[in-house]
Amino acid sequence: MLLLLTVCFSLATMMEVRRQNRNDNNRQPAAEMDSLVGDSRRIFANTFFVKADAYFHSGFYPTIFDNQESFKTAHMAADAGAAASKNQGDETAFMGKPHDFIEAFSRDFMPSHHTHLDEGGAKGPGGDLGEASGGKVREILPWLQLSMELDPHRIETYTVTAYWLRNRMGKDAEAEECLRAGLAANPGSYAILYELGRIYDENRKDKFRARNLWEAALRNCEAQKAIEDEQGKFIGEQISTHLAKLEEDEGNYAKAMSYLEIAKGCAVAPEVIQARIDELRQKATGAKDAGAATKQP
Repeated sequence: MLLLLTVCFSLATMMEVRRQNRNDNNRQPAAEMDSLVGDSRRIFANTFFVKADAYFHSGFYPTIFDNQESFKTAHMAADAGAAASKNQGDETAFMGKPHDFIEAFSRDFMPSHHTHLDEGGAKGPGGDLGEASGGKVREILPWLQLSMELDPHRIETYTVTAYWLRNRMGKDAEAEECLRAGLAANPGSYAILYELGRIYDENRKDKFRARNLWEAALRNCEAQKAIEDEQGKFIGEQISTHLAKLEEDEGNYAKAMSYLEIAKGCAVAPEVIQARIDELRQKATGAKDAGAATKQP
């Protein structure tokens, strides 16, 4: 006991000296946490992110002892379009068959079927989307907030949180605030800029600002050579296809096709993008012929 007290007193003295030094240097609370906890913050941030996904499934979620092939990518992130899904197999059969009658009996006391909170949760009806209709999507938000605070450089947390705020709870202002905070912590993030553009396109119907944000996102994506990795290609394809759609809607077929060429270089199925390019080329030819016909006397 005396040894334990001595160790505790020594640690308290060391910590107090470090605290005073940090106060003297006017260091911010976030920097203090970085100094004390270090890389372990990212581990805890990931734990809270996974916890949010478990809530999203109303507790129907694999443990470290279960088959996790169908849960490699958080479902709330895949559903939000924030991450390329790597999930394989049947996501409802991760526990497999019970090994004995004791395990079979214990399963009667845990969630027994696959569900998502935005579908009403374990007992709610499908289509129960947000607070206004009594939904439970808001249950995942505290976990996501903790994850953001512990690891402000985890881009996916911001984009996932923003998606569920705006698309499932109708809180586009809060979603934008979340993304702006993420952009302050991660300047030039193409994924956050892309998600900001979605707010202005889908929620605010402001095509002009959406285009500016997506163009900036695409420039940053290319400048950071993000298109060379899987996640970068996934987001890069979405950015370029959204820009192509804006240009197509305004009749700028040549520019739309140039964006689709970028998307084709990122796509898992480039033949699908090529088919879309061919359609636009036919539209462009038809529009050119129609314009020439109207000029004839």
